[in-house]
Amino acid sequence: MVRRSGSFAAFVVAVLCSEGCAQDAAAAPRADPSVRELRGAWVATVDNIDWPSRPGLPVAKQKEELDAILDQAAAMRLNALFFQVRPACDALYRSELEPWSEWLSGAQGRAPDPAWDPLQHVIDGAHARAMELHAWINPFRARHRAATSPVVDRHRAKAWMVKYGEELWLDPSQQGAREHTLAVALDIVRRYDVDGIHMDDYFYPYPVKGQSFPDDASYADYVRGGGKLDRGDWRRMHVDAMVESLHRGIRQVKPKVRFGISPFGILRPGVPKGIEAGIDQYKDLYADVGHWVKQRWCDYVAPQLYWPVGQRAQSYATLLEYWDQALPDRMHLLIGNYTTKAARAEKGWSVDELLDQIDRTRARPRAVGNIHFSMKVLRDDIGGVRTRLRAGSYQLPALPPAWPWLDGAPPAAPQIRGAHVDGDVEVRWNADQDARLRALYLACGDRWVLIEVVSARKPGILVTAAQLEKLGVRGLAVSSVDECGNESERVVKMF
Repeated sequence: MVRRSGSFAAFVVAVLCSEGCAQDAAAAPRADPSVRELRGAWVATVDNIDWPSRPGLPVAKQKEELDAILDQAAAMRLNALFFQVRPACDALYRSELEPWSEWLSGAQGRAPDPAWDPLQHVIDGAHARAMELHAWINPFRARHRAATSPVVDRHRAKAWMVKYGEELWLDPSQQGAREHTLAVALDIVRRYDVDGIHMDDYFYPYPVKGQSFPDDASYADYVRGGGKLDRGDWRRMHVDAMVESLHRGIRQVKPKVRFGISPFGILRPGVPKGIEAGIDQYKDLYADVGHWVKQRWCDYVAPQLYWPVGQRAQSYATLLEYWDQALPDRMHLLIGNYTTKAARAEKGWSVDELLDQIDRTRARPRAVGNIHFSMKVLRDDIGGVRTRLRAGSYQLPALPPAWPWLDGAPPAAPQIRGAHVDGDVEVRWNADQDARLRALYLACGDRWVLIEVVSARKPGILVTAAQLEKLGVRGLAVSSVDECGNESERVVKMF
């Protein structure tokens, strides 16, 4: 069925015509560049933060809730979701390497009944709605403190699990633990059409007062074997090895899949000048993010800048400028935003603060978008945050950023067919395996305006006569966009 584009007519009229877009009808429309920006949200499954609403829901209800997330994300013009598939050495998908997550079924290792695969479902749903889907994994956490079911006896990684605080962790110093995490990630890449593998900020765990991570025996073995590194450098060496092997492995299996890391937003206290306090991820988490960036072991970095602009000791503005200047070529900067606090108007926060942070991100030359934590407040429109974003920052659609170092060749232009049907304009296109998206532009006055991005699976789109008249539309153009964000030439039809 060809999609009728009435869903965006009213706001396009208000936005474009209020700017005088129908004037100077004789001039040729400018070939404006496409609007490019990643608009993402984290969908957290651990402790049922975002989905499902509780463990052990009937499968039909699980699917209903997940579809509602997909629908709301698409309606507010997000173009990427970061779906947590491995909260703690468990799986929100069919896996022979790790057991089913208790956050899905109610007990670790218990498969959903009737059988279904949430990861496959969300991939299909996201792509059908013109969104990217990134599989979000936690590299070393093995059991969350809120978990109620025990680790299953047959867990392949059980031999490398240690207790720290109220949780279980894989010991990164164990080669088997690192190889297991790598195998899990590459298994996802091989079997699923994910757009990226996304790793969060849990490497070694956040410090627990009065406790030391239990790797004394491993470090003693290292020293007895002639190792010279101190404990901190030794730990960082293992995390470095994990990051490098993930980057290399993904490149070998599917070169176009993005690998990204979302570290704690402060590299180290005092870096940059004016950032006075915060976790020292180099010293406390043993994450040498600066080294990973210099080695280009990831395709993007998404630091969690979870502070207001005016919070001097951890200012969003100061940290944004630092990260923008720290990244090399062939690497994108995304920003993680604490949308939950903005929606709930916690101290120092408001939706206006969030909108300002998005504007500041857009002004930085290396930044290509924002990721919101987390999807629940957007889905439920808490504090009106979804409404405000949809009416403001995300009023018009955007194509996702391109990744030219993964693949810079644009797809072929679409073969389109246009027909007038009672004054409406129906645009259809031929199937094209290289196209992931179709971008629809309208010639409004002297410029082209991107007004719709749809899945290339759709056979076409319908623009009504009423829309054409109200917008003063002189023509339309359609382009193809591939999985790496490369855009074809636009095929133009003038009226």
